[in-house]
Amino acid sequence: MSAALAARAPAQRTWAENALLTLVRYSPLLLLAIAWEATAQLELVSTTALPPLSAVIASWIELIRDGELVSNGAASLYRVFAGLGLAIVIGASLGIVMAWWKPVNILVAPIVEIFYPLPKSALIPVTVIWLGFGDASKILLIFLGCMLPVTIGAFNGARSSEQHLVWSARSMGASRLRVLWDVVVPSAMPELLNGTRTALALSFILLVSAELIAARQGFGYLIGFLGANGTYDAMYAVVLTVAFLGFAADRLYLVITRRVLLWRE
Repeated sequence: MSAALAARAPAQRTWAENALLTLVRYSPLLLLAIAWEATAQLELVSTTALPPLSAVIASWIELIRDGELVSNGAASLYRVFAGLGLAIVIGASLGIVMAWWKPVNILVAPIVEIFYPLPKSALIPVTVIWLGFGDASKILLIFLGCMLPVTIGAFNGARSSEQHLVWSARSMGASRLRVLWDVVVPSAMPELLNGTRTALALSFILLVSAELIAARQGFGYLIGFLGANGTYDAMYAVVLTVAFLGFAADRLYLVITRRVLLWRE
């Protein structure tokens, strides 16, 4: 039944059918939550290492009430969106320019190829030395780590532009800049959006890694502080918050991507 519902176009499904399909799709998460609670309650695993999910939820509510989760979360989300936003704007522009102008590609490509396989967390001490323990070092780290997948996605997308469309536009008198904007950029969009999705996931990884090591505020700092003090139920609450925020951001991004690429259908 769920397979038949999934095969139907979203516009053809009723609200109840969509709700049922969503429930089926995410039922493994519900089963995981039940297994977690049962494992902790039956003490199959030490509750110190794995507190009951009910205790984690209670701690999450308490963190919300006293404002700790909200204030630290606001600091973290600001860092994520500032760094990721810069990475998208600069990375997309750089990738398209590399694909469109060969001298730029010759100059920049070796730098991208060297830094792409570098573990981005290795840059944490460098950014801290440069900019200290505040927001700037985290934003710079996220920017540097996320710019590369965006740049490569934009480059690959622009390089795969259909040449007959480029030639047709040029033969009709379009300038090189007009061809770039009207032909190359739309052609690059699918690969660019895929690279941006990778960067979105990477931004949360880099954020928490940096805040665990060198921060006085944020999700990562809160996880480290609570863990060091043995408040493991609250620590798990923060970890789950980061996980669900990342998940929600990815789902929202997929919705935006479908809207942006609607013209291709």
